[in-house]
Amino acid sequence: MEPIISVKNLVAKYGDNIVLDNISVDIFPGEITVILGGSGCGKTILLKNILRLVEPFSGSVKIWGEEVLDLDDIQMANILKKIGMLFQSGALLNSISVYDNISIPLELHTDLSQNLIDRIIKVKLNLVNLSEALYKFPSELSGGMKKRAALARAIALDPQILFCDEPSAGLDPLTAASLDELILELKKQLKMTIVVVTHELASIHRIADKIIFLDSGKMLFNGTLEDAKNAGIPQIDTFFKVGKF
Repeated sequence: MEPIISVKNLVAKYGDNIVLDNISVDIFPGEITVILGGSGCGKTILLKNILRLVEPFSGSVKIWGEEVLDLDDIQMANILKKIGMLFQSGALLNSISVYDNISIPLELHTDLSQNLIDRIIKVKLNLVNLSEALYKFPSELSGGMKKRAALARAIALDPQILFCDEPSAGLDPLTAASLDELILELKKQLKMTIVVVTHELASIHRIADKIIFLDSGKMLFNGTLEDAKNAGIPQIDTFFKVGKF
């Protein structure tokens, strides 16, 4: 199976500080890959470098076999149209309704009629079990509902790849578990490849097909969760024992 994302010898810097040091990893279609490690290890920076939200210092990032670091803005935008992003905060616009938040990518990136956009929005909200929030404002939603609304927006364009940055952050255990089940259901129903950044142990155990373990900008492990636990790597053993460094 060919990787859908292939990262080779990636180096990321802030000023003179190396924050990702020679990272090489392949992410395969139809899997949930979890990027984990302690705070400040480089999890979110890796995600941002893959998507070119931050430009890598050096290395290679291929998505669907295309070297994204060589693409111009228009070419990169066409790649990003096939990728969904669930931000840690949800990043909903508070001044407009849930309906209008989800309509933004559909109106910006398609020529669909308003009637069809309306139907798609309702289908996406139904997928995330949030039909009742169609015309509510973000301020009227609970934390879990905001995450689900943001997830509906992230999948509005039927992306082939979905990135989730700390999706369970700030949620109580029951709400976090329901969000994990939703992510698993989206993988199953929509055949998505999903990349999740998290440090939540319960979520990792529920959803991970593969894990990428980072420590101080270096990749210590890439493989299955079971193999990670049996690898005898002290940092990984400590992480799964206490959930942090």
